Amino acid sequence: MFAEFLKRLTAPDPEPLTDGDARLALTALLVRIARADGDYSQAEIDRIDRITAARYSLSPFEATALRSEAETLETEAPDTVRFTRAIKDAVPFDGRIAVIESLWQVVLADGARDAEEDSLVRLAANLLGINDRDSALARQRVTE
Repeated sequence: MFAEFLKRLTAPDPEPLTDGDARLALTALLVRIARADGDYSQAEIDRIDRITAARYSLSPFEATALRSEAETLETEAPDTVRFTRAIKDAVPFDGRIAVIESLWQVVLADGARDAEEDSLVRLAANLLGINDRDSALARQRVTE
């Protein structure tokens, strides 16, 4: 399942993602952000589950299952660029701002901001077409 998804994602001119694939790619990006500092905490896991449950109207069980699939995909995926390219193609600009807010929620879930996480959010924001100012405003909205 993941091999075919990754093949489509890494194609020179990939097809737009289906809704299910976009969910999986976004959740895998959230997992990648949470793992960036080498400490994949329960607070970050819980935050990812709450974000996906709210964003996609999932039950707690469905959100956990989606995260579990995303954890496997994140481990097998080659790089962040392809995730963000797929999300950028699948999500309108306003939705991408919400993606950045979700990334900041995960980064801040464990109460510590780490340089690796900050760097990865900055990269993802740039690849999603979100400038540093809008990313900083998204972070501020999350911390209010």
